[in-house]
Amino acid sequence: MNFLKNVLATIVGLFLFFMICFFALLFISAIAGSSDEVKVKENSVIELDLAKVQFDYAGKTNYKEFNYFANPHNGLFDIIKALKYAKTDNNVKGISILNNNTSLGIAQTKALRNALEDFKKSGKFVYSYSNIYTQKSYYLNSVANKLYINPVGQLDFKGFSAEYMFFKDFQEKTGLKMEVIRHGKYKSAVEPFLENKMSDANKIQTSELLQAIWNAVVTDISKSRKIPVETLNDIANNLNGRTPQLALQNHLIDKIAYEDVYHNDIKKLIKVAEDKDYETIKIEEYSKSVATQNTDLSTKDKIAIVYAQGEIMGGEGDVNVIGEGAMHKALKEAREDKNVKAVVLRVDSPGGSALTSELIWREIELTKKIKPVVVSMGNYAASGGYYISCNANTIFAESTTITGSIGVFGMLPNFSEATSRIGIHVDQVKTHNNASSYSPFRPLDDNFKQFTTEGIENVYQTFLTRVAAGRKMTVEQVDAIAQGRVWSGEEAIKIGLVDKIGGLQDALQEAAKLAKIKAYRTVDYPEYEKSFEDVLAAFGLAQSKENLIKQEIGEDNYFILQKIKQLSMQKGIQARMEYQLIIN
Repeated sequence: MNFLKNVLATIVGLFLFFMICFFALLFISAIAGSSDEVKVKENSVIELDLAKVQFDYAGKTNYKEFNYFANPHNGLFDIIKALKYAKTDNNVKGISILNNNTSLGIAQTKALRNALEDFKKSGKFVYSYSNIYTQKSYYLNSVANKLYINPVGQLDFKGFSAEYMFFKDFQEKTGLKMEVIRHGKYKSAVEPFLENKMSDANKIQTSELLQAIWNAVVTDISKSRKIPVETLNDIANNLNGRTPQLALQNHLIDKIAYEDVYHNDIKKLIKVAEDKDYETIKIEEYSKSVATQNTDLSTKDKIAIVYAQGEIMGGEGDVNVIGEGAMHKALKEAREDKNVKAVVLRVDSPGGSALTSELIWREIELTKKIKPVVVSMGNYAASGGYYISCNANTIFAESTTITGSIGVFGMLPNFSEATSRIGIHVDQVKTHNNASSYSPFRPLDDNFKQFTTEGIENVYQTFLTRVAAGRKMTVEQVDAIAQGRVWSGEEAIKIGLVDKIGGLQDALQEAAKLAKIKAYRTVDYPEYEKSFEDVLAAFGLAQSKENLIKQEIGEDNYFILQKIKQLSMQKGIQARMEYQLIIN
């Protein structure tokens, strides 16, 4: 029997060894292939496919086992940089946005839209074709010189809405409940566990926020399509873009046609014979090929762009998680580099851990004592996201940025009523009054609630103090606009939380001005580390359990599962905009 076990173990070991070698070869081949230069042919059209563009920053990754440093160029600002280069590239004749699907947020879409608007100033074309235009994709595509839609296609243009789910009755019926401790009458993160409908305060803030974002979006569309804002609102109210014919009649699009007609029109525009294909290059390939060519490495002065994107959690962090580890290293390196004259912090975060937010705030405070720090806000810079932004020298936001949410809360799952119903009881023995920690199987202890409330109040007061000092306001002034309320970027200027409306480029110009430099180049932070297991997952050869679950239950259900997982992972007091405002 032992002999058979040893033989089997040897066979399995050899199999694993050869598999690892095989995957390693694949990885090395991919690296070699990724270094191949992509040449842009004459008379080319860029295909603006954003399916793989999710974050502002694609990240820099160090694969230690392979001694390989990856620096992909498919972040939003890599794409924007590529479009700026394409504006003067004689080989590029125009841009085609074809059946584009994007997961970018409204503020990110605004930044990309501005880049396309700037590209058009070169005299080159931007054409768009889609079978289905969602509201967000139409917002982006409306910048095009000419919009096409499939004869049996759809265009969604109806205004914005947001929907929340409430669990108060569910908790009472099941005995499964969340113990909530909060500060801030607008801290709607916890409202679903306390009520069966939106509070008046939450309705007011959500309504005003949606209206502010819609106004910004419809104003841009109005300029591009030369349709008055009032007319666009009337179209939205009456769904007068719901069919291709109505969309054409109301000037939302320019032509109803099948895709082959769209391609033939582009051929005519760039003088390519109808029986031949025109040259195309995907935006990711173009970005990788030429986006860095206009970087002058001889320029000594630099501005560091530190990207803070995703949930704020403890630990090292990743491309979609803001951790104190990577942020500490990034900010420390930037402030100690004598050639870095200023730092731009690009924030896209709904917040998270209050402790981690404080640690990052401290790093920014140390950096600001040495060189200017300017913040550029993306889709979100709310709660903890605003916490880490508030002490910058200057804060920029897009008009559609969601910011503020200055408030804190704690949530504790409690199953004592549910377990009692099915005959499960818990008892305790302790040496001191407060020796026992919180138990989800016992009713919330008054002492524990008192001390937790005290901790939340302390964090809230610290939060107010940080904002007051950074924004040169009194604590009372901050408290009046805090209480967990969220604001659009446009509204945030009026109340003093933001200085100027603008994007990353505006923040860079401000940083250069504060640092008193004219010529500079940028360097991106942070850098991340990955393991061999991550490499295998990237090839689809050893998928993570998350990817497997996503394949089985679908994207929408996986999103719900992730929110449940995030709730279970929340440690300590939270400074976060916990509800995620999904604008429909």
